[in-house]
Amino acid sequence: MRRFAVVKGYEGQAIALPERKTRWSAGYDLAAAERVEIPPGAVVLVPTGLKALMQPDEVLQIYIRSSLAVRRRLVLANQVGIIDADYAHNPDNDGHILVAVENRGNETQVIERGDRIAQAIFTKYLTTEDDAAVSERQGGFGSTGKR
Repeated sequence: MRRFAVVKGYEGQAIALPERKTRWSAGYDLAAAERVEIPPGAVVLVPTGLKALMQPDEVLQIYIRSSLAVRRRLVLANQVGIIDADYAHNPDNDGHILVAVENRGNETQVIERGDRIAQAIFTKYLTTEDDAAVSERQGGFGSTGKR
């Protein structure tokens, strides 16, 4: 099972599920679920209205669309977003994918509802043979600890 779904609170709002635009595209386009303004130097969490469901050994990587970076000086605040498989069912926000966008330009940038803002790529990952991760996710965005 690997798919996108609409999160609670966004049902019935015509949130389009991401799709690849060409046969050889690696990424699924993520669009903004709401209009947001990003002042110069600010970081804003752009809601997508979506969550990602995937296998336990998979991760969803989020990258800014190159046109936003080049033309509008918008970047991901953390350079690459990582959505873990256990994020989809957390009680804090139902796994809502929020894209942290930073404005490195000199003018306020507006992202309209439906604007494609990022690409999402599903990837398998490996762990070490002596991996001891046993804790369960305790919350939503950025909740796996402060260290």
